[in-house]
Amino acid sequence: MQASEDSVRALTAELSKLNNHRFIKVQNSVWRLILFQFARGLAFGLGTLMGATVLVSLIAWWASQFSFIPILGEWMTQIVQQMENGR
Repeated sequence: MQASEDSVRALTAELSKLNNHRFIKVQNSVWRLILFQFARGLAFGLGTLMGATVLVSLIAWWASQFSFIPILGEWMTQIVQQMENGR
């Protein structure tokens, strides 16, 4: 009988720790959940924008190095010049 009571006490303590966890507190409040998801969306959007900017810049620079390809080289050189003029 003692083992059963100890198990219930241990389970109660663990459940109490779980209910006090930050994730559960956020999920229990609609406004906190909305704010958390909004902040998460902003961070995801900013990261995506910055990553795409770096990736496109690297690809444009890399492609501009192929000046020996007549059409592609001239076109990429113009793109790089436009990007530099925009700075």
